[in-house]
Amino acid sequence: MSVLQQMSDDLEALVRRAAPSVASVGHARGAGSATVLTPDGYLLTNAHVVDGQTELRVRFADGLRLAARIVGRDVATDLAVLRVDAGGLPALPVRERPDVRVGQLVVAIGNPLGFERSVSIGVISATGRAMPVAKGNVFDGFVQTDAAINPGNSGGPLVDADGRMVGINTAIAAYAQGIGFAIPAKTAAWVASVLIRRGQVARPTLGIEAHGVELAAAVSATAGSSRAVRVVRVGAGSAGAHGGLEDGDLVLAANGNPVGDIDDLQRAMVLADGEAISLDILRDHDRRQRWVLPNARQDARIG
Repeated sequence: MSVLQQMSDDLEALVRRAAPSVASVGHARGAGSATVLTPDGYLLTNAHVVDGQTELRVRFADGLRLAARIVGRDVATDLAVLRVDAGGLPALPVRERPDVRVGQLVVAIGNPLGFERSVSIGVISATGRAMPVAKGNVFDGFVQTDAAINPGNSGGPLVDADGRMVGINTAIAAYAQGIGFAIPAKTAAWVASVLIRRGQVARPTLGIEAHGVELAAAVSATAGSSRAVRVVRVGAGSAGAHGGLEDGDLVLAANGNPVGDIDDLQRAMVLADGEAISLDILRDHDRRQRWVLPNARQDARIG
């Protein structure tokens, strides 16, 4: 068997496994896609797909049509969780590890322009992309791909070669070809979990300005990671200032988990439930630890 035939057979098998986990979402203003998150009826989609809607209809690959309700929306990540009254749904495995690599083959599945469960293949072009989302928020962690993503793909999965969701397709670059963006699965997993439990994501803040950065080789060797969050400015009297953060600090980890972008930092703060968080920082080539108690003010643009 040729390499091309083997690749074709593997791709066919992958799509056969993953496509039943993709549903179409319809409402009065249009349609989008959704991904089955749990067998007992939770689905993941984009917040903009269901914005302002109260009556939603979901159609599955086997033709099953069900009404859906919105469990919660998170505008800062453009994610929403839906619930349908059904069991035994084909949930798509989630790749939560932040190890998606540039050049990795991926498949996008969704309902572009109403063509249900359309499939396109491409590669991961970049990770950690910063792009604006709704209401002036900027998400600092998009996965960029050249797999074809069109209107209606929003809410469908980006799938790796093992059939696991590595992202939720979200946006395209206007007037460009082969530039699409997905919310990474590591973000989708924790945001969906919080939405299911609480219905919303209340984001505490540190009162700092910061952004994710790729580390130079020499710095990476000292830090033990390839990415970090650089603190640009610490607000006077802020939680970050009280915790000992300074301009120029590199945040490497939060509560023991690596930090590569603002979303990683926000995840630690949200899941801390109002408790202080431990930050590993790099300052003047020295690794240090700081304990910081975030405040309750919600501002998705400020870490």
